[in-house]
Amino acid sequence: MPKSAGPARPGPAAAAGTWMEPQLATLVRDRFSDPGWLYERKLDGERCLAYCDDRQVRLLSRNRLDVTSTYPEVARALRAAAAGSCVLDGEVVAFDGAATSFSRLQRRLGVRDPSDQLVSSVPVYYYIFDILLAGGDDVRDFPLRARKRLLRQFVRFGGPLRYTAHRNGDGEAYWAQACSRGWEGVVAKRADAPYRAGRSRDWLKFKCEHSQEFVIGGFTDPQGSRAGFGALLLGYYDGGTLAYAGKVGTGFDDSLLASLHARLLELEQPGPPFGRGTLPRSGVHWTRPQLVAQIGFSEWTGAGNLRHPRYQGLRRDKEAADVTRERAERAQPRPPDEPPDGPGRGRVAGTRGRPGG
Repeated sequence: MPKSAGPARPGPAAAAGTWMEPQLATLVRDRFSDPGWLYERKLDGERCLAYCDDRQVRLLSRNRLDVTSTYPEVARALRAAAAGSCVLDGEVVAFDGAATSFSRLQRRLGVRDPSDQLVSSVPVYYYIFDILLAGGDDVRDFPLRARKRLLRQFVRFGGPLRYTAHRNGDGEAYWAQACSRGWEGVVAKRADAPYRAGRSRDWLKFKCEHSQEFVIGGFTDPQGSRAGFGALLLGYYDGGTLAYAGKVGTGFDDSLLASLHARLLELEQPGPPFGRGTLPRSGVHWTRPQLVAQIGFSEWTGAGNLRHPRYQGLRRDKEAADVTRERAERAQPRPPDEPPDGPGRGRVAGTRGRPGG
């Protein structure tokens, strides 16, 4: 395994307003424990990068939407708590009991300058897990452990600002604890790795349940006393074609049915946007594939449809064209260039021997 000393000096100075592409985790099906990895709680919220300097604080979603006015309490806290010019990476969440709830966060999403009553009734917290820029210096090439230490020094945590704690090495037990407590899962991160933009195998997702984003391509008529719509028709892109993945009819209350139905009517079109799959034929309305929904489900069927799906909320931090089917990969915590007898001797759950074997 490469040495984890990291660079002796930070990278060239950069402006806090310069966009820095966030790093993304890869979904894997195996869980492992390895002393060379850190394990953090996977949070179910809105990914946000915080750009802080002497003049202002800006919160941007991962697709560059400015959400500063949506979370004014977070922006105020960062203005008072950041030691200088910096770029921070984290997740804005709302809680339902002890578990983060994207459904509860929906009440805050898209609301600019929320009322004091809404801020009080749906408080949000910014869980910060990384620092990309510190005092104008680009620190993305620092190893993760060094960046985490720098983060603790650079931000005074308290109120809505929370430090994302981690465990060292014991990933399997932490994942089991996460699932028993109703959390979304765990993110495993290589402790000696730099911060790299885009999807990476240095960050791995251990999920407790199946959930991902889907594109809304239509809806069905309501039945009985139900108002608005019956179900949403869902899909994902595969090779540029929108593939049908099934429909979801649970997870809505009357207010949501009405508001979402109004948005869907604005997007209605004559024909289906789906290019593949067996589509419903009656009582169907097709829409332009612009809205993205977070959907929880039990499993994929052999025919490629969702089993027992439930609606969790709309996502504004991901473009419809970027929605693909998440396929769990085999965990390979050992870097490809590390020899089999190298120092990475963690264990993958359900297998024997070293990780990746």
